[in-house]
Amino acid sequence: MKIILRLVIVLLLFASCKTPEARKPEQVQSGSFIKESAERNKKLNEREQQRIEAIMAQNPEYDYKASATGFWYYYHTKVEKDTIRAGFGDIINFDYNVKDLSGNTIYTAQELGNQDYAMDKQEIFTGLREGLKLLKPSESVTFLFPSQKAYGYYGDKEKIGTNIPLMVKVTVNTIKQNQ
Repeated sequence: MKIILRLVIVLLLFASCKTPEARKPEQVQSGSFIKESAERNKKLNEREQQRIEAIMAQNPEYDYKASATGFWYYYHTKVEKDTIRAGFGDIINFDYNVKDLSGNTIYTAQELGNQDYAMDKQEIFTGLREGLKLLKPSESVTFLFPSQKAYGYYGDKEKIGTNIPLMVKVTVNTIKQNQ
């Protein structure tokens, strides 16, 4: 009897050690969402670029320049002499306002106030950060940012909605170099 009981226990232990079978996925993703999203973004970028190019064509009096990172700008005031540009950690004091591409004011310079920004150490939208790197003290520029260089899909959660390209006028007052 003891032998049978031991045999039953050993068989039960051996049978209970079987590993469960792997679960099969319920749904297989084909990657179509990613492809569709990429297509939507390409079309959005193309439409925004066409709008920006139309604005530039309507204003031939401005000498628009294309940045290497995907936005356009023109100078109101350009400093020709070789002076400093902001580097990592430098403090830039500037004023700016924000409009949509139709020229409707979103934020005034008075509303935003005078800004101090530590280059690449603080949060600021991508296009403005890249644009500030191009400027010298006393320069004034208007930037035309496609939405992906501005606030993109999320907006600023206040006045700037989803996928809004922006026209931003910036005046750099001073640049204090980080020692």
